Amino acid sequence: MTAIHSEKHSWRSIELFSGAGGLAVATHLAGFHHEGLFEWNVDACATLATNARRSSIPGMNAWERVLVPGDVAVQSFEKFGGIDLVAGGPPCQPFSLGGKHSGMNDRRDMIPQFIRSVREARPRAFMMENVRGLARRSFATYLQYSVLQLRFPELQIKPDETWSQHLVRLEQHSTSRKRSKGLEYNVLVQVLNAANFGVPQSRERIFIVGFRSDINAKWAFPQPTHSLDSLLYRQHVTGEYWERLGMRPQEMPGQYIRKAKAMRSGPPPVLSPWRSIRESTIDLPAPFVGFDNSDSVFNHRLQLGARPYPGHTGSPIDYPSKTLKAGDHGVPGGENMIDFRDGTYRYLTIREAARVQTFPDTWKFEGPWSEAMRQLGNAVPIELAKVVASSIGHSLGQADS
Repeated sequence: MTAIHSEKHSWRSIELFSGAGGLAVATHLAGFHHEGLFEWNVDACATLATNARRSSIPGMNAWERVLVPGDVAVQSFEKFGGIDLVAGGPPCQPFSLGGKHSGMNDRRDMIPQFIRSVREARPRAFMMENVRGLARRSFATYLQYSVLQLRFPELQIKPDETWSQHLVRLEQHSTSRKRSKGLEYNVLVQVLNAANFGVPQSRERIFIVGFRSDINAKWAFPQPTHSLDSLLYRQHVTGEYWERLGMRPQEMPGQYIRKAKAMRSGPPPVLSPWRSIRESTIDLPAPFVGFDNSDSVFNHRLQLGARPYPGHTGSPIDYPSKTLKAGDHGVPGGENMIDFRDGTYRYLTIREAARVQTFPDTWKFEGPWSEAMRQLGNAVPIELAKVVASSIGHSLGQADS
């Protein structure tokens, strides 16, 4: 569950593809003041507006004034020229393992619009996140192409040019000794697992971060703070995990047995333990039957029908959740349900899924269950994005000093 506080700095930012607000909340808590939030989905816009009106987080009530519904393709970003940060998670269906894997040939690919926003806004830094699938070997060339465009956003594709021809020209420009003095960014790419940063979900996301070449950022990706080894050690070597939760030790998934046994003769792991579904939801009441909200708990209605089947076995409750999914892929009996390890299963409620994505308990999701799960399945975990955004803000501050 995300702590409700923000950093003392206030950098200026815009965000594309805001969705339910995961990345927007993260950057806000890291000290970025949003001057534009762009989102086309009606229910996601309602979620953003609802929470802006009722939020106790300082400064977030201004979100409703800067929310821009509709297609980003028709928006101009030139009025944000020189802003501190452009952030966004372009729609990921073209590259998702759960999608049709169309990639660069998919009309839903919004990475070109993110690149255009960088070109027009000329931010001091940008942060783009996407699904792990974008880093797959089959999309390696397109990832390279996207990164080069973000390095040299003014070197646009010509009307009579294919994307592969444009890639050649970008590569030649990148290796030239006589590059022009146009807009240029220093860009780093890395896949991060949210569980390694204290999120109760094993969710890998690719982050592409860039700093304008005139910024002396001296930035690097944050290092993991949590590990599976530490969780296994506290569960099956010291027993501290079970003692803290007041439980008897539970059976562990088979793939971890050999690793846990080997750890008994070694030193204790240094990092903090991965967080489990049980830890992150243990203080919630039982899911509500027939209603969504109580006086203090929102979106916690029981959804019936969960069942396992081959390839969709649920998430063991004493480990981080598997990657939450959006849409129909994996939802009926798969990743979005809890395996209680006693032969019983049920869907995560919206509130439990929000905990897994580290949304604040005050965050209320609009739309039916399937739509709220779509919003959550598409979101970036707040605590993961906050770590990255905070490090970007720190580097911007250091560059100013």
